[in-house]
Amino acid sequence: MRAVLADTGFLVALGIQRDPRHQAAKAFLAKYKGEIIVAAPVVVESCYFLSVAGKMRLMDWIAKGGVRLAELPIAAHADIGVIIGRFAELEPDFTDAAIVWLAQKTACRAILTVDTRDFGIYRFNNGKRFELVKWFD
Repeated sequence: MRAVLADTGFLVALGIQRDPRHQAAKAFLAKYKGEIIVAAPVVVESCYFLSVAGKMRLMDWIAKGGVRLAELPIAAHADIGVIIGRFAELEPDFTDAAIVWLAQKTACRAILTVDTRDFGIYRFNNGKRFELVKWFD
């Protein structure tokens, strides 16, 4: 089973019907057979953009096992701080740095994101790049 990380842009597109990428997100989910991994900060950030109904649908999807939710242990925060410093020129937010941390811990390089610029630049400790999964035009 293949795994993919999901960033905020994917969850927001999925949760807002008028989002220009909504249909693309739905179409991706309809055909994807692998595991979707979501860092807990992505859920928090996504909820900022969603309506109450959208938040409720997201919580229900998570509760039903639609994604594997990855909580961050306290010990991760020091590593996330190092990641923020390492990519300071990009001014990464906590959520992006948490995704980089999670990707390194899970060895999952594939990501569903609209932020192709930054995730095209971020690197793992071993120098490898994210695999930007094409899910929208």
